[in-house]
Amino acid sequence: MADIQGSYDDLFAAVPTALAELLDGGDVGGAVAVYVDGEPVVDVWGGFADARRSVPWQRDTLVNVWSTTKTMTALCALVLADRGELDVDAPVVRYWPEFGAGGKEKVLVRHLLSHTAGLPDWDPPLTTDELYDWTTATARLAAQAPWWEPGTGAGYHSLTQGFLVGEVVRRVTGRSPGAFFADEIAGPLGADFHIGLPAEHDHRVALTVPPPSHDEDYATSAEADVTRVRLRDGNSTAWRRAQIPAASGFGNARSVALVQSAMACGGTVNGVRLLSRGGCDRAWEEQFSGEDLVLGMPARWGLGYGLFGTTYGWGGWGGSLVMIEPETRSVVAYVTSQMREPAEDTRGLDLVMSAYDGIQALQK
Repeated sequence: MADIQGSYDDLFAAVPTALAELLDGGDVGGAVAVYVDGEPVVDVWGGFADARRSVPWQRDTLVNVWSTTKTMTALCALVLADRGELDVDAPVVRYWPEFGAGGKEKVLVRHLLSHTAGLPDWDPPLTTDELYDWTTATARLAAQAPWWEPGTGAGYHSLTQGFLVGEVVRRVTGRSPGAFFADEIAGPLGADFHIGLPAEHDHRVALTVPPPSHDEDYATSAEADVTRVRLRDGNSTAWRRAQIPAASGFGNARSVALVQSAMACGGTVNGVRLLSRGGCDRAWEEQFSGEDLVLGMPARWGLGYGLFGTTYGWGGWGGSLVMIEPETRSVVAYVTSQMREPAEDTRGLDLVMSAYDGIQALQK
């Protein structure tokens, strides 16, 4: 069995066992953390940080979590809303006047957070270089017309959501979303998570490994008329430096679980208050339920989080996942460098289930 490092409560022995099985099954490396009441009951990792399997995965190894980053960017907006600096029911143009072009005067901030703004991609698509340019990416979104009447339907805003929410954060605070996150969330919590990774951390990054039978040209879409990201883009220095707040967050399972414990624990973690309980509850209010126009499958959206019964969260291209359950004040986070084909990837949910008995036992 694969060697698993870290620590865990005996009630959660199924979690490191499940991670070891994934590594034995061919995964290169990964980590899992389970937090209850803001404290770690599982913090384990294993495998390797490189595709050649020559560098062991370490306690502080960082990895791109792709769309799990969306939960971090959403938290920035929710913190501002809780402080009264941002009204999620206000039109976006209150904070970003240029956004009113193309008939978007009535688009609300909550539409950006719930994938109902009608801006799931750029038209025409962005090039990779344009994606790295904040001014270009946001100006193009401000200028274009929505693809459907905002608020009437949802379509997953895979890359655009981060720029949309992030630009509102920037207009309200005068800081980039990555800087706001670092100053107001990661810093106070001591969380090793970054939106826009400084060069000093490059040596800790585990590059993403493509699914079996694919190479670094593996892309988010096979279609030519959409903004596509190739795996080689995500592994580049330019990607790490850019702020793409829907997809370029770097962290580990511990940092993801720690940050999102704020949402599980009524806004306060280890004495650090990020927002109120009401501010947390706002995120779980259903904004949309039905067929997602982009994903082509049923979806329920709150404010920045997917809704799954009484559990909330989201995952990323490649397998990372965070699930939050306020009822048990628990968070399960999984990060990995090993991609699998999305339709076949149940690793994150399997790890969530492996933690379930332990979480329930702690409630008794």
